[in-house]
Amino acid sequence: MGRILVRKVKGFMKACQFAAWSWPISAVPSYSVRRWYLRRVLRYSIARSASIHGGCWVTGFRLSLGANSVINRNCRLDARGGITIGSNVSISPECYLISASHDPHSPGFGGSTKPTAVSINDHAWLGVRAIVLPGVTIGRGAVVGAGAVVTRDVEPLAIVAGNPARVIGRRRCEPQYELNWQPWFDTDIC
Repeated sequence: MGRILVRKVKGFMKACQFAAWSWPISAVPSYSVRRWYLRRVLRYSIARSASIHGGCWVTGFRLSLGANSVINRNCRLDARGGITIGSNVSISPECYLISASHDPHSPGFGGSTKPTAVSINDHAWLGVRAIVLPGVTIGRGAVVGAGAVVTRDVEPLAIVAGNPARVIGRRRCEPQYELNWQPWFDTDIC
């Protein structure tokens, strides 16, 4: 009984940390405060040059965000199965990265048994309201169109769109830019 109580208290305390992130921390108009909370309190691996905009929701214990990457406003990051985001990745507003699922054949609605980690490689770009499902890898420099639902891996430099996302083109050059998008108060004004 004592171990169960300790486990429940620990779970409650961790839930409080995620709840504090959801509000008020994610609403604080300071990139450094949000980054500090994610790195120090939630123990995520977040590069000092990464930007996490306001209103983002996070859960899970395995999130890694590379240098100069941007997580725009109101994104949902479900890192229960793990999310790794490379450098110079642009994730537009209201995207969902989902790394955990349920097995539809489980009589008890149990979690999926297949690998669920999501990986987004350097210089990838996700359009507004894109959804990336568990176990997907987005290749280096790939582009995911607005509203796309990505159900399988995307090759490097591919441009995908639709539901489910399908290849509609390829980027013509190897991206080499460095992102630095930290507008005032999460507006689009720098």
